[in-house]
Formats: sequence, C-alpha cells, structure tokens
Amino acid sequence: MRKKLSFIDTSLDDLRAFPHDMRTEMGYQLDRVQQGMDPDDWKPFTTVGAGVREIRVKDQDGIYRAMYVAKFEEAVYVLHCFQKKSQATSQHDVQLARKRFKELTRERDK
Repeated sequence: MRKKLSFIDTSLDDLRAFPHDMRTEMGYQLDRVQQGMDPDDWKPFTTVGAGVREIRVKDQDGIYRAMYVAKFEEAVYVLHCFQKKSQATSQHDVQLARKRFKELTRERDK
C-alpha cells in the first residue's frame, strides 16, 4: 500500500529550491519510501528521533539530504530538506529536524 507523503513546515519549499536534477532524484527516492521500499542511499538518523532516516543524493555541484520518518502507518513525513555544506551535518539542520519531529509526535499523540 502506498503511503501519503506529508511535508512538515518548510520542507516542501526547501525541496523545491533544489536544482532540477536533484529535486527529481529526491522525488524518486521519496516515491520508493511511499511504496514501502528503502531509498537507494540512506542512513538512520536516530539523533533526531526514533525511526528518522536521511536520504542522500549528490551531483557534481553538491550534496542534498531529506530527513524523513516512515514508521507511522498513515504517512511518510518529510521533516527537513537541505543542501549539505560540509562533511558533517550541521547542528542547525539536526536541531531543526529534531524540533519538527518532536512537534509531529506531539500532534499525533493528541
């Protein structure tokens, strides 16, 4: 069964700001997740929250990421999309995704 895709806060606008090829590739990877498959290149990102994963795509101009959670039955939630500027994920990006994950779980618990 295909899950709904739900973008949290500015994550959709952030994805739309990616270069065309990276936006297309990220869309393909998110489609795989909606269908219950793993993205081609991902890693768990448990420092953000339980079940949070990061999709990794890159081209010659940069490295792009989408943090998402797919463990909930009703939807795949995209927490944060961004271009990576260094080898390590910035604290700003981690904290923003963590904040959105906490807000999501708080809303779901109501």
